[in-house]
Amino acid sequence: MNEVFIRDDMIRLGQFLKLADFVDNGADAREVISAGEVRVNGEVDLRRGRQLVKGDVVTLSTPQGEISATVA
Repeated sequence: MNEVFIRDDMIRLGQFLKLADFVDNGADAREVISAGEVRVNGEVDLRRGRQLVKGDVVTLSTPQGEISATVA
């Protein structure tokens, strides 16, 4: 599992997906989130603006399998 370092105390889910290179842009982030393909700490979250803090684990389901990153 990768650690993705953030500058501030929190980051929004859509921004984190881009920072972690899970998606290329905000439109892609919106699409995977609304499709229920993103989990935060094991639970599906449909809010692109969900605030993440250090220690949160984000998982994206892809056709090739799941990829995860920890907010650090």
